[in-house]
Amino acid sequence: MTEASPLDAAESAVRAFGAPQLPEEWGATPLTVVMPTYNEAGSLPGMARALMALPLPGLRLLVVDDSSPDGTGALAEEHARRVEETYGTRRMSVLHRTEKDGLGRAYAAGMARAVADGAQYVLQMDADGSHPADKVAELLGVALATGAGVVVGSRYVQGGTLSDAWGAHRKLLSRWANAYAGTILGTRVRDITGGFNLWRADAVRAVDLATVDSAGYSFQVEMKYRALRHGFGLVEVPIHFEDRTVGESKMNLMVQLESVAMPWKLRLRDTRRGARDALVGRAARAARGDRGPLG
Repeated sequence: MTEASPLDAAESAVRAFGAPQLPEEWGATPLTVVMPTYNEAGSLPGMARALMALPLPGLRLLVVDDSSPDGTGALAEEHARRVEETYGTRRMSVLHRTEKDGLGRAYAAGMARAVADGAQYVLQMDADGSHPADKVAELLGVALATGAGVVVGSRYVQGGTLSDAWGAHRKLLSRWANAYAGTILGTRVRDITGGFNLWRADAVRAVDLATVDSAGYSFQVEMKYRALRHGFGLVEVPIHFEDRTVGESKMNLMVQLESVAMPWKLRLRDTRRGARDALVGRAARAARGDRGPLG
């Protein structure tokens, strides 16, 4: 199986234009890029090489493959061996899953593994070339400089752009989805649906991946919302979002329906929790004999 891919250009771009040069100690920060794959054999090698070319010696790549029929998992293992031969250390590894059960589940498995293995930061990144590898160092630098629990590579803050390959309908739908989720959940995150997100390890632990409900793309919304509810700061950094050049989108009707329903589910859950907490509080005050300010 050849490694040739249109996304070889990603590695060339990183080498030609570079990435922000972080202080040496920042560049050595343990950072794991979690990259779910399903039939991404055409794009994965170029993305892996682009990440390895970054001036981030602390960076590791964890591919989470859902038994791709096109052999992506085996290709990832082969590439991981080559990376180890090149750098003298295992900077790339593969988590093999037995079935395809959603992007959210794949991310949850990969992020849990990354934190368990000692990553201080975890980056969610697609394998299809839509997320810019040359922005990884900037996201890490912003996280370290600001102390933010989450840094979002945002399409919709000032300076963020979308691929020209996106038609007007697709752009409108994406903006509507962000406005829809943000309005229901009462957040000011401009790109709450975006998937290029850097997480501090303690923020990953706090959201409790084992209890996240979302199986598909709504995982991105649920995770950010949970982080905000736990009090973590969130910063958005503008990126250019490119359209995939290889492979096919995994979006289907069930994923879309989950994305529509999830904001309401999260809001209803919080409403119920608030009512329950209020009842518990009143019961506790009554047991203490508190009569309140007017008693």
